[in-house]
Amino acid sequence: MPRPPILPDPDNPRLTRPVSAVDQHGEALEIRVVEERPLTLYLNAQEIVTAMTIGDYPEYLAVGYLANQGMLLPDDVITAVEYDEELEVVVVRTERQTDYEEKLKKKTRTSGCAVGTVFGDMMEGLEGVTLPDTQVRTSNLYALAQKINTAPSLYLTAGAIHGTVLCKGDQPLVYMEDVGRHNAVDKIAGWMRLEGESGADKLLYTTGRLTSEMVIKTALMGIPVLASRSGFTAWGVEIAQRIGLTLIGRMRGQRFLCLSGAGRLLRDADPGAVPDEKPKHRRKGAGASKGEEV
Repeated sequence: MPRPPILPDPDNPRLTRPVSAVDQHGEALEIRVVEERPLTLYLNAQEIVTAMTIGDYPEYLAVGYLANQGMLLPDDVITAVEYDEELEVVVVRTERQTDYEEKLKKKTRTSGCAVGTVFGDMMEGLEGVTLPDTQVRTSNLYALAQKINTAPSLYLTAGAIHGTVLCKGDQPLVYMEDVGRHNAVDKIAGWMRLEGESGADKLLYTTGRLTSEMVIKTALMGIPVLASRSGFTAWGVEIAQRIGLTLIGRMRGQRFLCLSGAGRLLRDADPGAVPDEKPKHRRKGAGASKGEEV
């Protein structure tokens, strides 16, 4: 029996808090805003980084971050992942002795989009990466977009958050959200590593921009397809073309653009038969002021 998908829990009181506001008409209202809290990651005895995160799935975030930064090697044996909620610390322990003291300085990974890490190390990790030639049905793309865009989420409840979804066929498997889009990706990478899940037959969907770092992380996770509602950066497109990753953006209703790896697409759906997305499709409900779009 297939495992049930991991989906956002917008009702988790730990992830948002109510605040009072006054709208443009001078009317008082209460909205919910996303929490962000520091989480310090250790690899064995060494402090690696402090990340600002919403605080869910800290073990996945730690393992995924270390794997995507090349500090946790593919053949490393993880002996323990220990989370202390009171101290807001995760320690990942491995059989291999690790020492990244010369490479790292103490840093904070902010809730913005900067990852605060050595970009060159991620690029080096792409050497020798070969992505599988997996077909992507356009019917699955349309089905996934509809399922993801209408799923309950913190995005719809409070806004100010990024989402990333690991998919297989037309089914979302793991849907992670966080204040930084790279945190959401790293949570999925950590889930894959701890569950022994391959990326060969998967698609990664993100609500954020398709940047160079998003492309690199997707390839390092062994996933051949990256898709988004949002747009592209030139370097993201260039790297995707260089490594043979299928890059699909601006997925809205009937429309999408593929800027790399179009040979994987199996066009088995008539775009004209797909309901177009209404302008207000992703506007949130009571938490927003009238007419506000997230």
